[in-house]
Parts: sequence; structure tokens; C-alpha cells
Amino acid sequence: MTITQPDLSVFETLESEVRSYCRGWPTVFDRAQGSRMYDEDGHEYLDFFAGAGSLNYGHNNPVLKRALIDYIERDGVTHGLDMSTTAKRAFLESFQNTILRPRDLPYKVMFPGPTGTNAVEAALKLARKVKGRESIVSFTNAFHGMSLGSLAVTGNAFKRAGAGIPLVHGTPMPFDNYLDGKTPDFIWFERLLEDSGSGLNQPAAVIVETVQGEGGINVARAEWLRQLADVCKRWDMLLIVDDIQMGCGRTGGFFSFEEAGIVPDIVTVSKSISGYGLPFALTLFKPELDVWEPGEHNGTFRGNNPAFVTAAAALDAYWADGQMEKQTLARGEQVEQALKAIRAEHPEATKEYRGRGLVWGLEFHDKDRAGKVARRAFELGLLIETSGPESEVVKLLPALTITPDELDEGLRTLARAVRETA
Repeated sequence: MTITQPDLSVFETLESEVRSYCRGWPTVFDRAQGSRMYDEDGHEYLDFFAGAGSLNYGHNNPVLKRALIDYIERDGVTHGLDMSTTAKRAFLESFQNTILRPRDLPYKVMFPGPTGTNAVEAALKLARKVKGRESIVSFTNAFHGMSLGSLAVTGNAFKRAGAGIPLVHGTPMPFDNYLDGKTPDFIWFERLLEDSGSGLNQPAAVIVETVQGEGGINVARAEWLRQLADVCKRWDMLLIVDDIQMGCGRTGGFFSFEEAGIVPDIVTVSKSISGYGLPFALTLFKPELDVWEPGEHNGTFRGNNPAFVTAAAALDAYWADGQMEKQTLARGEQVEQALKAIRAEHPEATKEYRGRGLVWGLEFHDKDRAGKVARRAFELGLLIETSGPESEVVKLLPALTITPDELDEGLRTLARAVRETA
């Protein structure tokens, strides 16, 4: 693809240096539909990024777009704080009937604010209020958000350093296979809990991702998650599953913890819950944990009514018949076979591929290689990002609605990008 140099002057002179994704994709995007994005010069890109997992149903999904346009055209409430609205009622009813009841999940629903880190902050705050303790246990290579409470349970040193102050009341433990299977699961964690001289204050909760997205696509085994749930129960700690990126069907089931057969005490959901890329987040928790006083946790944008509309439309369109989960798992097998072929072609360069559903990572021995592959993929018309503590993993996060042909096209482009950066 021949790309003319875009005019980036206003971004470079006016926008903060903190911007990141635009540096890897130096063009000016203009429109998008499905799994395709187009820049202002008309160049086409196949999107294996999906808004960092916020666009599980693709860009400008026509079903969701129609519902949103109809709502706006009839002057539906756009901003309503936490007032009761018809849009909120329709979402809550759809969420209860389509997602919670079929899975026998008793959760209360809280709207904590518009983003994932808002959901995490609310979860941590609630756990501490319920248990009357400060300490939270997280895991190595975890990522839970960029506000201070979320950063305190995030592993990445670069992101933690940005806080500018000590990050306290969080204790990391080894994630599944962090010690290469050489140590029995949770032996260190439980020894610390048992020993009054360990220095570990009794935790209020444990927060975990079933698949660590930003951490490098580290997949927790179902057995490990079940053991974690058991440890939490025996030691009177709440289990929080951060399903912000891996929820809403990314791993197959609507919630990523379904495969393990566990029922977390608290679940955080964001990104694709609106279905359309609109800011929206949920903190779900068991009814007995609902100890909030009215207005005790607040926020101006915790009732995003346009997001309620598209979220309800997404649930009704994609989760009423059970087909989305089957389709995602089938697409995941397609990705796995392609990554297996790339690994076989480049055994000396590639370390491992791993994933679930439609989230996959390809790790390289040379930690700079992943970034080179992502840059070459962009030149070839494919949008992919990197993850891992040193950006050593190419991360694949296509829309769940991507077609088999589009998926094959992107995987062939990825294989070419790996080949051409050797």
C-alpha cells in the first residue's frame, strides 16, 4: 500500500505527547464499517484491534446504528445522571432476561461511570466497605486501569510510574504459570495468609483477569480459576473478575469466567457492553454486597442513555439464541490454526502463541520483533497492536462479527508481515 504523508500538524502541535495508538498508525482515519477502517485518502485497513475490544460487533453495526438513530430522532433522553429512563429500563430488562437469568447469576447492577477504570474503582471501594479491610490482592502482569486505585492493582511498571505517588494497599501474587509450573498453585499465597508474621494484611478481595490482555494474552486455566475461587471462599476474601476486555463474548461465553464454572462476587464490565463504542461500564455484585448508601458513589456520566439503547440492541440481536458463542469459538479455531502455521514457519523467532475465543497473542523471542511486525502489518493494511510488559506480543482482537474470509485475509497479512520482518 502506498500511503501519502498525512497532515498531522494539528495533532503534533496541539495534542499532548501522551497520545499513543496514533503513533503506530500514522494516518488520519475518516470512516469505518464492520471490520474495515478508511483514512481520509481512501486507503482501506482491516481492523484486528476493534477499539481495544470496545467494538465486538464491528464499526457502525447497522442494527445498533438504527436503534441509536431512532432514539436520537425521537428526542430520547441523552443525559439523565442516574434518573430512571425508558432506555435504562429496556437495557436492564434485556440484560436480566438475556444474560443474567439464563446463567443463574443473581447480580445487582451498578452504573459507576463511563469507563472500565470507573468500574474497577467502584469494585475495590465496595469490597473494602463490605469487608472493612484495605488490602487487595492482584496478579503479576495484571492491568486494571489508569486511575490510582486501579493502578495500585496493575503490574506494568511503566504505567504504575505515571501515578507520581506511592501506590498502596495492593499486593501482587503469581498469575497462572508465572513460575513455569515449578511451584504448586497458590502455595505462596496461602502460606502468607497462614503466617501472622508474613506482613500480608488480611485482604478484602482478590482481583483477576481470566485472560490478561495488556499483560501479554496470558490465559488462566479453568482449574486455576476454580482453585482461586476456593482460596477466596476459605479465607473470607471477595473474588473480583475484571471482565472489561474479555467480557461481552470475547472468549466465547458472554462472561469469560463461565468456562471455569465459577461465580465471582463482583464483576467489572465495560468496553463492548455498549456494543457501539459508546462509553459505558457496569459493576455487578451479589445482592448481599449491596451495602451502598444512596449517593455514596457518584458520577455525572453514570447514566449514558444512548449506550443503554445500543447495548440492549446488541443483547437482543446477538445473545438471545446462543449462536454468537459458537461462532466466536469457530473463528478462534481458525486463528489458532493460522498462528500454528506461522509458528511452524518461524520456530526460531516465535516463542509461543496463546489465546481463547477471539483474543490471541503471538510472542517473539526478540522483544522488538512484535513492534516491527505491527508496523509492517499497518503498511500492508492491517491494524494490530502489541501487548506484554515489553510489547513483545502481537495481539489479535478482531470483531466477533468478522467474516471467515476477512479473518483469513488478516491472518495471511499477519503471516506476510512476520515473514517480511525476519
